[in-house]
Amino acid sequence: MRAALLTAYGDVDKLVVRDVPEPRARANEIKVRMAGASINPIDWKIRSGALEASRPLELPTILGRDVSGEVVEVAPGVTAFKVGDKVMGLVQRAYAEFVVAKSDAWAAVPEGMDLVDAGALPLVLLTGTQLIEEAVRPIEGDEVLVTGAVGSVGRAAVFAARACGARVWAGVRGSRKAEAAQLGADGVVALDDEQELGQLPRLDCVADTVGGITIQRVLGKVKAGGTIGSVVGEPAGARERGLVVHTMMSHADGKRLATLAGAVAHGKLVIPIAKRLPLSEAGQAQKLAEKGAGGKVILTA
Repeated sequence: MRAALLTAYGDVDKLVVRDVPEPRARANEIKVRMAGASINPIDWKIRSGALEASRPLELPTILGRDVSGEVVEVAPGVTAFKVGDKVMGLVQRAYAEFVVAKSDAWAAVPEGMDLVDAGALPLVLLTGTQLIEEAVRPIEGDEVLVTGAVGSVGRAAVFAARACGARVWAGVRGSRKAEAAQLGADGVVALDDEQELGQLPRLDCVADTVGGITIQRVLGKVKAGGTIGSVVGEPAGARERGLVVHTMMSHADGKRLATLAGAVAHGKLVIPIAKRLPLSEAGQAQKLAEKGAGGKVILTA
């Protein structure tokens, strides 16, 4: 099969499309013919070598964390899916014509959803939702700020926080306030505007998808004992302020993914799609996504 291999750490020229052995489904796994596989920040961070110390890899390797497609093989022990089913999943090695993963990592693609575009959903939906439900854990009435709220993970986090009954503030750059106003949050704040930051209420929690100077700007707005949940690492100085910090990484959850995909299918949650590119242009796709494409970039078979 054809796959985009990372041959060495570095720029996108280190992603090379080659023929590699086709995987087989083992016990409790299914094999899927890829229709869409999306580009995520973790992909280019791994490629660049930025995560080499914490996540050393044996190269060459196939990148990619989420995928959609059609089931072509079902191993013994699997009862939830059959050959021909349309599925999406949070997986490993998604930049390839065929992808194998445990059956509980997969969810059915909702009827009427574009099969290719479904490949943009698993990682961002689960990351944003798990950030709220497992790291931030707001209760009804809590004041919650989501940083990077118009990003794909941020959108899912806003949706999940609203479902918890929290009062949600969508934090964005000033240039994206109009876009953020469409998310259904209780308020929108420009995180690059000191005057607007000063008007924020005291926060119970922050769901951080951005890190860096942005989270530093808002730490002083969080109540003592409040919670910082982050997908980008622990913010410096947060614990010293008396804040509770939970960092997290997303994990596969086919059942939760199915529910979230249903919300997307019914228009309750929108994850914008910016561009589709063939697998042979994986490097160009990463470059486009890394620069900021205004939505998800998807590889197609």
